[in-house]
Amino acid sequence: MERADLVLKAKLAEQAERYDDMVHCMREVTKVDQELSNEERNLLSVAYKNVVGTRRLAWRVISNIESNPEESDKKPDVVKQYREKVECELRDICNDVLELLDKYLIKNTTNQENKVFYLKMKGDYFRYLAEVAPKNDQNAISDSQKAYQDAFDLSKKEMPPTHPIHLGLALNFSVFYYEILRSREKACDLAKEVLEKATAEVSSLNEDSFKDSTIIIQLLRDNLTLWTSDDGEERPQS
Repeated sequence: MERADLVLKAKLAEQAERYDDMVHCMREVTKVDQELSNEERNLLSVAYKNVVGTRRLAWRVISNIESNPEESDKKPDVVKQYREKVECELRDICNDVLELLDKYLIKNTTNQENKVFYLKMKGDYFRYLAEVAPKNDQNAISDSQKAYQDAFDLSKKEMPPTHPIHLGLALNFSVFYYEILRSREKACDLAKEVLEKATAEVSSLNEDSFKDSTIIIQLLRDNLTLWTSDDGEERPQS
């Protein structure tokens, strides 16, 4: 199928909420081994975000049931097997994305914005692996942190503080610190640093990025409020 036809089919799949089909189309586009346009890049991201998102949610629900024997109806083996099935699907999706990133996307890009975007994705999908990894498995954690840090260093150098990709990266990197490394201090410090710089320049935002940037700025503020409160029971947003 021609590249343009695959992209069109991916858009149709998105509208029909058939995200597995969308993933298949954008995977094939990526394997053509040419740099993706911004539209193609965003379609790829949306496709995988949806298919991995359903598994992450399912994994959390099943894990909560598994940790509460009363809810598992005294059949922990069945619950465990189902949780492992979802876990396997989640790992396969993450490894698929990470292969595309390393083999095609990061290697082929000459655009610094794209590089930040792809390194952020790499940090995200290693973070998702870390969420379901055994506690003694540090590989996914260290790989996620390195990708996020590389992306963050590059974004500070190449992007304005209000750029939506820079802000989205900071949002997810701070969630990594809070949820994966259990470091409230580092999560708050990162969120504060980015918010201060972005707020100082928010008046200079152009119309195209104003909405996206202000939404992410509010999410950073919400997380910071959550993390500095006493309980911190609610999940942060990323």
